[in-house]
Amino acid sequence: MKVIGVAGWSGAGKTTLISRVIPHLRERGLRVSVIKHAHHAFDVDIPGKDSWVHRQSGAEEVLVSSANRWALMHELRGAPEPSLLELLAKMSPVDLLMVEGFKSEPYRKIEVHRRDSGKPPLFPDDPAIACIATDAEIVTALPVAHLDDIPSVAAMMLKYALPLEDVLAGRGGGA
Repeated sequence: MKVIGVAGWSGAGKTTLISRVIPHLRERGLRVSVIKHAHHAFDVDIPGKDSWVHRQSGAEEVLVSSANRWALMHELRGAPEPSLLELLAKMSPVDLLMVEGFKSEPYRKIEVHRRDSGKPPLFPDDPAIACIATDAEIVTALPVAHLDDIPSVAAMMLKYALPLEDVLAGRGGGA
């Protein structure tokens, strides 16, 4: 399993880009998963449903299963947020694991940058950024692909993704 981060400011289009790259990779026969970091309280459960009631009642974990999917929700109940490395270790093996967010963590990433975002690129200050997907003209020695060139973005992700073992061993930073 290989891991690549997808980093950028809020509103840069990380989720949109990932949602466009996944079908491209699947068409090539690759299995892909995503870890998404949220900076705020969020809920994947519907208030009033059984799994929500179980969680609200104090269950540490609630696993919901059907013929189509299963989801595991784990309540921290005041415990510290797990690190990226702890979350990576929980994932089932796939060909490529994309990590959206965790932009301050030192693991290899592709930066998503939009010209009209009003925000500066991250790559000058983050040595873990290996390549950039953008709609802007950027002067850099790093590989750059246009946000709409999904085959090129996917190729960069695959080229710069690191084996999970390297990331878990702390060899995930730097290009």
